Amino acid sequence: MQVIEKIKDVSNFIKELKAQKKTVGFVPTMGFLHEGHLSLMRYAKKVTDVVVVSIFVNPTQFGPKEDFNAYPRDMEGDKGKCLEAGVDILFIPSASEIYPEGYLTYVNVEKIADVMCGASRAGHFKGVATIVAKLFNIVKPDKAFFGQKDYQQAVVIKRMAADLNMDVDIEALPTVREPDGLAISSRNSYLSGAERAAAACLYMSLKLAEDRIGKGEKNSAKIIEAMQHIIQAEKLVKIDYIAIADTETLEEVKTIDRKVVIALAVWIGKTRLIDNVIVNPSP
Repeated sequence: MQVIEKIKDVSNFIKELKAQKKTVGFVPTMGFLHEGHLSLMRYAKKVTDVVVVSIFVNPTQFGPKEDFNAYPRDMEGDKGKCLEAGVDILFIPSASEIYPEGYLTYVNVEKIADVMCGASRAGHFKGVATIVAKLFNIVKPDKAFFGQKDYQQAVVIKRMAADLNMDVDIEALPTVREPDGLAISSRNSYLSGAERAAAACLYMSLKLAEDRIGKGEKNSAKIIEAMQHIIQAEKLVKIDYIAIADTETLEEVKTIDRKVVIALAVWIGKTRLIDNVIVNPSP
């Protein structure tokens, strides 16, 4: 595994691989790697010739009161996990390498970045779109892989890539979960024992919604109310939002007459967790 810190070095290396007609798969991460990340790497290994992983805790996607400084980091552990997963190139740039002095350019995806998590985290998706656009330009992947847990993020990146004519195929792969259904996330490490137990209500509420739709319920307001009832029973959990939306436009759906994403965000203590399921109602 090649570990590279400089943009010029990784670009030159990948240019050589492309000259050999190698296909490049890319998994961008913020590190503190877990099974969700590793599942993306293993899949990338199956469908591309060369797997590139980036680790960069991106300051531009954190708000002023968010957890950038506290965000968990374990570079040595991450290197070992990447090696074990068969990663070929690990790109670990510094903040000054990505955003040198005088940096002024950002990418803003409208509408779909303003709802759900975008409404709660102003500027978040501008930071996400900017760093992913930069990384795509640096790595020039044929395919890039993201997790469905960050569903809105994947929608925003797909829209950006299409609108800016980026020649990359983007895949969102299924969420990896703990035995009780909690989506695996780097931020789960923040939870106390009691908070971790309470967090199980997220997936319970999503499964309830899935079940209700499967039994024919099409009224989004009724489903959201039932989900709220489950989550609010946990005193440690505070709802940020619950949304039932079109899977592509992310516009809220009042009557479930098409495939929808049911997405939620909650606060458990000082930790914000997100999750979602995709549901296709029966005719």
